[in-house]
This record gives sequence, structure tokens and C-alpha cells, in this order.
Amino acid sequence: MRAIEDLAGPEALPGLRERKKRRTRDTLIRCALELFAEKGFDGTTVDEISEAADVSQRTFFRYFANKEEVALAVQDSVESFFFSRLLLRPAAEAPLTALRNAVLASWDSVGEAIETVVPLELHMRTYRMIESTPQLFAAHLHRLAGLEEQLAQEIARREGLDVRTDPRPQVLVAAFGGVMRVTGKLWGERGNAGLDELREITTEYLDRLGPALAQNWRN
Repeated sequence: MRAIEDLAGPEALPGLRERKKRRTRDTLIRCALELFAEKGFDGTTVDEISEAADVSQRTFFRYFANKEEVALAVQDSVESFFFSRLLLRPAAEAPLTALRNAVLASWDSVGEAIETVVPLELHMRTYRMIESTPQLFAAHLHRLAGLEEQLAQEIARREGLDVRTDPRPQVLVAAFGGVMRVTGKLWGERGNAGLDELREITTEYLDRLGPALAQNWRN
């Protein structure tokens, strides 16, 4: 039987090429994360990842600049997915509510999205590896700083503000990002906790953020 792409004609070839590129990239990610789980981040080489994925080292570097980038690839996609959900939040929502609801909305389908690339359990092990590997954790924090800048810009846009003159979007996003990092750390320390537990912890802590900023704690 001919492939669907063949039946569609020459105009389908760019789509086919893109799908092949996606499969190669996903294979590199999966092989890398499996090797990291087995041998550790420092104990794994690019040559080993390439060999496991049955591609050349040159092909690896067409997709990723280094081991850090492939280790953070799924987490980076998760964060991009969250940002895309923020863009869809109703304009009437208050900034903190929009951020909270974007997180919860992204988790409704992010597990399924992750599993198109790697098993969910492997992603969770990788998250803990990132938290416990100084080199990866530093790179992760650097990426988060860029995400938080995007979030602040989007909150400012929603509210009709200028982040150069009004610090509130950046202050709010910094507080929000702090909650996300704290809950991620707590989740990682629980060992075998899954995404449901991470969602539960994060929801609880985000629900405490507003009162923590606004209330007199001594009352």
C-alpha cells in the first residue's frame, strides 16, 4: 500500500521532510534521556547518544548544540506549551489568575504531549536530574529567566502597561516563578511522586501567593 504522503503528491513532500526531522529529533531526545538515566549526565557522551539513535555525530549537532540542550529539550517544550496557554487566557482575567489558570490548563494535556516524545516516567526522572546536576540546573535557570521576561511582557501587554516604567508585571512574574521553582523542588524531593502530585502542590502554593503578598501575617 502506498503511503498517504505519496498519494498526496509532490506538495506533501515538505510536510514529510518535516515529520522525518521531527522523528529524528524525538529519537535523539529519547535516546539521550535514557542514557542519562542509566549512566548519568556527565557519564554520557554525544557519541553514545548518536550511536543509540543510529545517526552520525554531525546529525546530532544539526539538532542540538550540546548535551545540555538535549537534556532540557522536553522541559523547554513544556514551558513553551505553558506560555502558549497564557496567550489564550481571557483578557478579563486578573494577571495572577491568568498565570495560575494557564498552568492548570497546560497540565490538562501536557502529559500526553510529553509522551509523544518520551515516557512520562522518564521525563520525571530527567526533571529530577536537572534539579540535582549543577551544570544543568544553571542552564535551566538561565532559560527560565528568558521565559519570565516573556511572561512579564505578556502580562504588561494584557494590562496595557509598559514594563520599562511599571515594575508590577516583573514583580508578579518573579513571585510566580519563585513558587514554581519551590514546588518543583519539593516535588523532586518526594522521589516517586507523579505529575498529579506536582499539580496538587503547585495549585496549593499558587493559591497561597495572593494572600501571602496582600495580608498582614500577624492577624
